Amino acid sequence: MSGIVVVYELDRSMTAGAVGGGARTDEAPVRRVHAAPAAPGTAATPGPRTFCGKDTFAMEAAPWAPSEHPGAPWCGPRYADRVCGDCDTAMEED
Repeated sequence: MSGIVVVYELDRSMTAGAVGGGARTDEAPVRRVHAAPAAPGTAATPGPRTFCGKDTFAMEAAPWAPSEHPGAPWCGPRYADRVCGDCDTAMEED
């Protein structure tokens, strides 16, 4: 799966601090995991849109690279429960 970049849609509202006085976290929680074609001439930079059509500008590239894990799911195991259904369908058609 070359030319695919996994990107995280983050919930930035959660970085301001936990509800109820809990510990603050500097890492925004991942809301949804998307797939995007790599930008021309790169392998790790996402193009402007995900396969489901969302803008990648405010998303964060994941450390998981599908091309480095042949036979594994494109999204990686950590956030498999948050995969975008439209991106997943597009990846299955690839």
